Amino acid sequence: MNNIPFRGNWNIARGRLKQKFAQLTDDDFRYTEGQEEELVGRLQKLTGETSEAMERAIRESLED
Repeated sequence: MNNIPFRGNWNIARGRLKQKFAQLTDDDFRYTEGQEEELVGRLQKLTGETSEAMERAIRESLED
């Protein structure tokens, strides 16, 4: 997660992830700078995906 550039693109990424994982809410996507691991863990738990799959989904959603 250290190499994922959250700044600036997070709102766009969140929208894309919400489309992919419709069961997630805005609260599930709460992001605080420096707590990337917590975000991935929370999303992993709620979706049943692996942490690697969630990191990949986040990276893909951040790409332009």
